[in-house]
Formats: sequence, structure tokens, C-alpha cells
Amino acid sequence: MKKSLILTGMMGVGKSTIGRLLAKKLAVRFIDIDKIIEKQEKKSIKKIFEVFGEAYFRELEEKTTLKLIQNKVSVIALGGGAFINSKIRREILRSCCSIWLNLKIEILIKRYKKNNKRPLLDLKNLESDVKNIFQARKKIYAQSNFKINCDNMKKEEIVQKILKLNESY
Repeated sequence: MKKSLILTGMMGVGKSTIGRLLAKKLAVRFIDIDKIIEKQEKKSIKKIFEVFGEAYFRELEEKTTLKLIQNKVSVIALGGGAFINSKIRREILRSCCSIWLNLKIEILIKRYKKNNKRPLLDLKNLESDVKNIFQARKKIYAQSNFKINCDNMKKEEIVQKILKLNESY
């Protein structure tokens, strides 16, 4: 592996889960940007949003991501909104291999209903929030080097597909 693999896509799509499995297969370090920020701040992402606001979080996300993508080759799971940042996106497209993990909105909504840790989602307006966020982000996610539609795919199948894409990249 010559370049870091960057996983992007909507929150809850499985970037961290797939990233961990992928890093293990490739015998490289796995980095979860959100987990690193939570550890640094000693707060959950949701709490950071509540206490300091989204702008503060996005600034932290930018600094952390730009620093970590310069490290040794690794598998990196971005937060759902990180690839929207033009500085982050430009650097990733220049120096890494990016993969957009995509899932049907209906599947994402089911996942969000089970887990209320997402800072940008209001359970009362869940469907419209998810649709609005996805509409705003999909053209930017589409700038990734590769896109994988993960609907009806098992974790291992997604990992295998990424491994094949990485070989060809």
C-alpha cells in the first residue's frame, strides 16, 4: 500500500467498522478522526457540538485530519462532514486514495434510530434531516476516487472490494 486509504460517507455508514477490518487485513494503523478528537477534547462529538458549536468542531476536525493524513500510510475513517471541507478534500485527493461508502437513506435512518449520538440529527425530524444532509453532501462525496454502494453487502464483502480497488489504484 503506497497511499493512505480514506473512508468517507454519511455518519453511521460503517466507516469505522470497515476501516478497522481493512487496517487489520493490510497490517497498517487505523485512525478514526472522530475518536481522536473525542480523546483530545475528553468529550463526545455530540457534547463538543452542544458546548462549543459546529464551527469549533469543524476547526478541530480540519487541524486533526490535515495533520494525520500526513503520517505513515494508514486507513483513516473521516467524520461524516470532513470531506465537505475543501482543504481536507483537496489534500486527500492529492495524496491519498478516497473511498465513498454509500448506503440507502432508509438503512441509515434505521441505524440512527438505534443510536442517538449524532450531533446534526434531531430524532423528531430525522427523515428530513438525513435527506437534507445527504442532498447537500452527495456531490462532494462523489469526488472521491471510488464509490461503493454498501446496500446488501456484508462487512467482509466491502473490505474485499476495497482491497481490490486499492490494488488497481
